[in-house]
Order: sequence, then structure tokens, then C-alpha cells
Amino acid sequence: MNKKIFLKSMLAGMVALSFAACSEPDDEVTSINYKRNFSPVNLEARVVNQTQIRMIWSVVEGATSYNIEVYNDSMQFAGTPKTTFSVTNDQLPYTITGLEGEEWYSIRVQAITEGNDARTSKWAAVAVETGREQIFKDVLEEDLTCTSVTLRWPAGERADYITVTPGNIRHNLTDNEIAAGAVTIDGLTDDTEYKAVMTRGTKTRGTITFTTPLDLGGAIKVEADQSLTEAIANAADGDVLALMPGTFAIAAGEDAAYNNGSLKITKSITLRSAKSSDRAIIKGRITLENGASLDLNQVIIDATETDGGQIFNFTAEGEFDHLNIQDCQIIGASGQKGFCYVNVAAAINNITINNCLIRDIECNGGDLFDSRKGYIKSFTLTNSTLWKCATSRDIFRYDDASGSFPGVEAPNFTVDHCTFVDCGNGNANYRFFYLRFAGNKITFTNNLVTGFNNKRGFANQASTDQAPTLSGNYYWNTLNLVSPAEGNTEKISWFDEEGQNHVEDPGFADAANGDFTVSNEEIKYRGAGDPRWIK
Repeated sequence: MNKKIFLKSMLAGMVALSFAACSEPDDEVTSINYKRNFSPVNLEARVVNQTQIRMIWSVVEGATSYNIEVYNDSMQFAGTPKTTFSVTNDQLPYTITGLEGEEWYSIRVQAITEGNDARTSKWAAVAVETGREQIFKDVLEEDLTCTSVTLRWPAGERADYITVTPGNIRHNLTDNEIAAGAVTIDGLTDDTEYKAVMTRGTKTRGTITFTTPLDLGGAIKVEADQSLTEAIANAADGDVLALMPGTFAIAAGEDAAYNNGSLKITKSITLRSAKSSDRAIIKGRITLENGASLDLNQVIIDATETDGGQIFNFTAEGEFDHLNIQDCQIIGASGQKGFCYVNVAAAINNITINNCLIRDIECNGGDLFDSRKGYIKSFTLTNSTLWKCATSRDIFRYDDASGSFPGVEAPNFTVDHCTFVDCGNGNANYRFFYLRFAGNKITFTNNLVTGFNNKRGFANQASTDQAPTLSGNYYWNTLNLVSPAEGNTEKISWFDEEGQNHVEDPGFADAANGDFTVSNEEIKYRGAGDPRWIK
């Protein structure tokens, strides 16, 4: 063969092989090695525990560590930083400690590759203001009298003065009090909620609230071996009954009309525990008539041995000012019909439930909060936990009795910062809000709902508020609240559309035993649910 022809053939074959090799998948470009690290993205600074800053960003590919610099100069980053940190990927997210309260901080982060300074990224920056410090310790019962309080904080932590309100009492701290981390402030009034603020310069170092105990000289003392029925019968309108520690059992038959353990309230009175640390227990149900108003404070209502009727029952027509339940525990039982019931033409100005634990009210034959023939101008449920209630019924029911109450204001329902666990979880044809009283308005905000799966979701009635106020709510293991469940053909009026982005496992500490302390950082940061579980 001619040498020229041979060489041309060989070259042509090499070119062909070259093209073939380029078409093989193994030789495709699958990554790009940039000369310099990218700056951290999705950078976020969250204030936790008032004076700590939790830094969050996406891991930078190729980075082995990150430099963090903290300044007090409003994003100028001039001069020497207040403090610096070097952290690795396995330390993310990183929490910065040792900062002051009520202070703006500018923070910047850059990605580092060990041994190669040329790959150091540009800075990513963020600014955030810390919250107020809280160095006060909890106020214990032994630190309270009717007219004084002893406030405590870590020994040696300095401050200038403490202000207590109401009363605008200012106490300038001495060196001895600072060294001891304790001060006693006198001149207070019994049965009063106070707020104490510790200040150094212009900064708050601690804020705490406390309530002085009830001075029994201004209330009627009721021992556990006395008849509560008789004590109420002997009380006058406006009286406060201070219930001493123990159990007050309402005997069967004391209210012949409603049977088995119903305590009848026919006047406006207050029932409260004399000692918040050892609360009185009322075993029974409560009925209200004759325009009575009732304030319950720090009492345990145990309805487990009653006939199963609603725990609070308005049983007579007429005008009622309020039912106010504060810091109480309400315990129902299997077969319990509901929490409260209005099946007469009673006009109630407001029902308020705050800072309460409510559990095991099955709602067998009734709804949890249930008004059939009455008018409730305002219903407010806040800072409370409801557990295993309305397991196959409506949580709120309010029938349209507006024809019996011409000219009244439209009723308002507010539910804020509450935790609902296994309420409305019967896969039944019920809903969260079954409200039909003309013009009703709903506000449902900052709540945590788990274990709900009734088919009609929040509402399925045109007469239920069609434009409720919804914000800040979180959901877990629920159906039909943020979107319809697969296969559900029931009519649902509206969903919490914002809640579709807030579906997270709260990480309860021990739900089976009633400890709903939240471990989910996002829910804690947003403060959703009953505040008692955010720690």
C-alpha cells in the first residue's frame, strides 16, 4: 500500500475514534470547579433566649469552615469586630452567645477552604436586634406574701434599679443586694398581678410577673370539709370564696333538676384556690341561672364521676354578664357531653377561657362549646391546651338563635395561642366551627393543631364566617384544615392557606402523658400554640 494512502487512512481512523470518544457518556462534564467559594446563601439570624443569635445558612460546597464576625456598627463592618468565631459544617446552625439585650448587631459570614486562602468567599451579611434580657428566677410561693415579694437572680449580676407596677415602686439596688442576687420589695397589695422590671442604664436585664396571694381577710375561707353548696348559698353577690387545699365533692341530688353532682350558681361570685401551689378540686359540674356570673381562678374541675352532662350549663333564660375561667384545669370523662351548653334563651355578654388545661371531654351527644338557643356576644379562648376533646363532634357549635335576640351585636369568636391535640379526630361529618348565628366573626391565630381529621374541616356552612382572620397557625397530622384530604367529597367552606406552609411535627416531649413541650425550633421561634409548652 502506498505510504501516503496508509497515513491518510490511519489519520481518518484516529479522527473517527476521536469523535466516537467524545460521544461516550463517561466523558461528559458533570461538575465545575470554581476558583473561589460562593458566599453563604439563605443566611438568617434568629434571636433565641432573648440574647443569643442562632445563625443559619446553606452549606457551601467545597468549604471546610466559616468565619463569623460580629459588629455593633449597623452594617458598616468598620474597625475591629466585637467578637469572631470559626465554625465547621458539623456545627451548623451555630448559636452566638455572650451578647447584650436590646442591641443591634451586624453579622457577616464567609466560607473558607483549609489550606487555600485563594478560595475564601466574599462576605454575606445580616443585621438583627436582640431581645430584652431575662435574668430573673421564677418567683416561688415562699417568696410571696400578701404585701411583699422577694425577687431573685444570679448572684453578682449587676443592675441599677427595679421598678414594680402597678404602683410605680422604684427600688435602687445596693451592692449587698447585687452580691446576694436577691431583694425584698414591700408595699404591695394582695391578690394583684405585678410586673417587675430590672434595669441597668438604658437596658432591661429582667422582666417577670407575679401575683400576690389572696388576703383571706378580704375573702370567705372555705375548708375542704365544708359544704361548698352551703357556702355559695350563704354568699352575697360579689363575694370571693377562697377554697383551701382539698376536694370539694358535689353530692348527687343536690341539684334535683340536673342530677348527680351539679353545683348551682345563682349569684355573681368568684371561686379561687387560696394556694396556687395546692389547688382546690371541685368534683362535679356547674350550672348557672338567675343571671349569675362566675369567675373561676386556679381551680381544678373534675367531672369524671358525674352523670356526663355538660360541665358548664346555662339552664335559665335571662341576661348573664360572664363566665370567666382563668388558669384552671378541666377534666372530663368518657361519655361527657361537652364543656359548656346553652339550650335556653340566655344572653351572655362574654365567655373567657385563658391559661387552662382542658382534657378528656368526649362530647358524646353534644358538641364541645355548644350554644343552641342562646346568644354569646364574645367567646375568647387563649393560651390554653385542649387534649382528647370532641373526638367525634364539632369543637364549636353556635346555632342561629338571632330571631330571639333582635338588634344584638354580631358574636365574635377568638382562639389564639392554643394547642389542640386529638380534638375533632373522629373522621366524622363534623367541623371545627359550626357557627350559624347571624354575622358571626372568627379569629384563629397562632395556634398549634395536631390530630384533627373531621371531614368538614374548619367549616362547611355559608352562615359561618366566610372571611375569618387566620395567621401564624401550625398543623401536624391533620386532615381537611389546610387542604382537602384525598378522597374527601364533603363540602368545606375554606382552608388555612398560609397553614399549608406550616405543617411541621412539633416534637412533643411526652404527648401520651400530657407533656406537650415543643422541640421543633421553627414552631418555638414563631411561638405557636399554648405558651406554657414553649421553653
